[in-house]
Amino acid sequence: MAFLDLYLNKALVFPREPSVKFPRDHPHLFNLSDNLAFFSRFPLLPTTKPKVLFVLGSSGTGKSKLAVSLALRFAGEVINSDKMQVYDGLHVITNKVTADECAGVPHHLLGGVHPDADFSAAEFCCLATKIADEIVARGHLPIIAGGSNSYIKKLIGVDGGNFSRRYDCCFIWVDVDLTVLDEFVAERVDKMVEKGLLEEARGIFDSAADYTKGVRRSIGLPELDKYFRREAEVDEAERTAMLEEAFGEIKANTCRLTRVQREKIRRFEVEDGWRLHRMDATAAVVRRRELCGGMVWEETVVGPSIETVRRFVGGAAAGFVSKRSRMVAVAMDTVVVGTT
Repeated sequence: MAFLDLYLNKALVFPREPSVKFPRDHPHLFNLSDNLAFFSRFPLLPTTKPKVLFVLGSSGTGKSKLAVSLALRFAGEVINSDKMQVYDGLHVITNKVTADECAGVPHHLLGGVHPDADFSAAEFCCLATKIADEIVARGHLPIIAGGSNSYIKKLIGVDGGNFSRRYDCCFIWVDVDLTVLDEFVAERVDKMVEKGLLEEARGIFDSAADYTKGVRRSIGLPELDKYFRREAEVDEAERTAMLEEAFGEIKANTCRLTRVQREKIRRFEVEDGWRLHRMDATAAVVRRRELCGGMVWEETVVGPSIETVRRFVGGAAAGFVSKRSRMVAVAMDTVVVGTT
């Protein structure tokens, strides 16, 4: 038996498999208020070696959103591998996922470390391994997602060989053309400012701060140091100019970071021989403001990722299914989801 689901004017045929359905009334993911919506949990088939999924990508490519989507479909729990998001506080500056964005999916190592601590890659490896073991013991799929590739290299590389011996690992790489990503990063910084970036940075400002340690390494804090030191002694025009300069530096430094992150991921494949499943999210980012933007994300990133993980864990293909979403797809040839 099979069912047909319309998708961008295409009929996709998926095999029907037995699954456990559970309600998800989460309009954040699909902008659809539909109590009939459900996700099908993919059963993780018994294997002699547990499986761990990694979601890699530069800042702003949609790693967290994809990790949540996959977790909802594969009974997963997310382990954060962003070295700034492990610290408490600075939710805006470090772009931590919100409770709504988590969509009920458990997230680990998202905060919990004191802002002044110097959390090392070795500590990450120890905790990530322990948490992955606990997730597997619950019968769930560990999904490690974040932009700090030095953590991943430590975990999987020579020093972290024990992890590779214990787990089968699958790597999904969410990639975006850098020119397109630059524009999105600049837009995201503007939104961070609207959400309170300046006030959040002011709350942790310390004239004697060391920007090489702890959470103060986060892009968005060092760039504002000059402004906070001088704002009381300059007029409004100069304060405005200083803020514009600082925000410009935040955007430029973030764009530089995305290039470093992308190069490290590329080296995983070229130099270390890791098999990476690259998902090109460029079209979804370009069309993010359009009505069809969510559908493009689903078709170019989520769909292929689901198939990749399905093969990895040995489950059967399934995805978000709801009567209303199909009706919207038929009427509008699109389903709207959140932006990347």
